[in-house]
Amino acid sequence: MAAAVIGITAAAISAFVLLGNSGGPTAPRALTSDEVNRLAITRFLNYQAGGRAVTITVPNATGGLVITGSIDYRTHTGYGVVRGTGRDTSSDGLIQWTATTVRVHPMTDPPAAAPASPPASGWYSRQLQTSGMTLDTSLAIALRLGNDRPDNAALLPQNGAAWVGQGKVHGHQTDIMDGPDADTKASTSQTVRYWLDSDGTMYRVQASIASESQPVVFDFDTQTYVPVQPVPAVTPAP
Repeated sequence: MAAAVIGITAAAISAFVLLGNSGGPTAPRALTSDEVNRLAITRFLNYQAGGRAVTITVPNATGGLVITGSIDYRTHTGYGVVRGTGRDTSSDGLIQWTATTVRVHPMTDPPAAAPASPPASGWYSRQLQTSGMTLDTSLAIALRLGNDRPDNAALLPQNGAAWVGQGKVHGHQTDIMDGPDADTKASTSQTVRYWLDSDGTMYRVQASIASESQPVVFDFDTQTYVPVQPVPAVTPAP
């Protein structure tokens, strides 16, 4: 199966996400053999690269969150700056996460980019919630966008993969493909959407979360990748 994965609440921005910078989804059709192969290797390419810079846009009725940072796909660890919009600014600060743990460093005025070396103190730790929390679902999906082996290309057409259009993402010409949701269970829709270049590199992914009307969006290479360093010992969240 393909990667399981993946919004800005304003309608105009949502339309931009769906359509890309030019062109966009059209009537779905079956994938060609080349497209199947690109979709099958896209998560593996992230793993081979070691890590990718990413911007994650998490929808919320009260405003939403944007995480700007990096993901190490060898250790499955993410790190970056989180900023809220609307009434969500209480979440502002630094964030680092794994498949089981979220660590936060609250800040009233977070920097544009997370420091390469995480601060030595001021961190709080909690368990990553596997359901019922849009942020945590988004963080978990982000980590699953890298895998240590290609997906099974023979199964993709059987599981609903399809070509739906073309579009540019941050200057990269991409094919837009729907792939089946393999890993996120009931937390996402049955398909996710990938923007892949001619080599299979992913530049955008989006997925719907059951509790939100807008999709979570993952944009890659939006800034320079910074290797992820572990945070120091942290205080458990109250």
